[in-house]
Amino acid sequence: MIKEKVSFMKCVITAAGKGVRLLPITKEMPKEMMPIFTKIYGKNRVVIPLLQYIFEQLYAINLRDYCFVVGREKRSIEDHFTPHDAYLRELSGEYKILISKFYDRLQKSHLVWINQNKPEGFGDAVKLTQRYIGGDDFVVHAGDVAILSKSRHPVLRLIDTAKKDPTVSAVLLCKKVKDAERYGVPKLRKMSNSYYVVEEVEEKPLKPKSSFGLLPLYYFKSNIFDCLGKIKRGRGNEYQLTDAIQKLIEDGQKVVAIPIGSNEIEIDVGTVESYRYAQEISYKKA
Repeated sequence: MIKEKVSFMKCVITAAGKGVRLLPITKEMPKEMMPIFTKIYGKNRVVIPLLQYIFEQLYAINLRDYCFVVGREKRSIEDHFTPHDAYLRELSGEYKILISKFYDRLQKSHLVWINQNKPEGFGDAVKLTQRYIGGDDFVVHAGDVAILSKSRHPVLRLIDTAKKDPTVSAVLLCKKVKDAERYGVPKLRKMSNSYYVVEEVEEKPLKPKSSFGLLPLYYFKSNIFDCLGKIKRGRGNEYQLTDAIQKLIEDGQKVVAIPIGSNEIEIDVGTVESYRYAQEISYKKA
């Protein structure tokens, strides 16, 4: 992973989903803690929870202020992200070094934990962070999806795009998809090879208006919370973040999107098929 300086930025990481499509393993193990492969600590592959991999990526670009949104039954996530000196003392050799590096990064970061008592949707999870965010701009990263990249992390590109145009209220990440009905789908107006204006967005539409799907990495100004407070339950009887983004657009706010890079690969642990791919590609690309 490439290290690069960025300005102070708060980051919301959502990890409150039920993971029902991966039952029975997710009865006790949160889907965000499903293991993938990586070489972030050295030459050898290690097995790492996807959520930790996301944290390590964001830490590498010098983000230090995190808010994790978890379900009440997901105590194992908070335990994993809490340094335990007694556990560390029981280790030796390379394993002690590996865990020590992770603990050191945790201790240099500011972590906040918020419970989403009921699975009310992605939009509800983000809304719960309003007091933590205050009036600041912030990044949202779902905890069950990561981007494998050998170049600049897409979060950096989201931030850069927002900095270049102060009138932008939200920056979205998108990619061409074959099954657009599984995604939030934006209607886009192309401005350049790396920049689109979002004219409309809809969650998992039956008749997609484009061949693009949104990936769950976002940059927002704090006015997204006004829109989250006005939306009603949408697709799946949940509060959808895409509905709040659509409200931003309807209110005359500028929303833009950037495409995923050609050398970047999305991995997610939402289904059996996608998780199999996540393991295979993370092993191959590690």
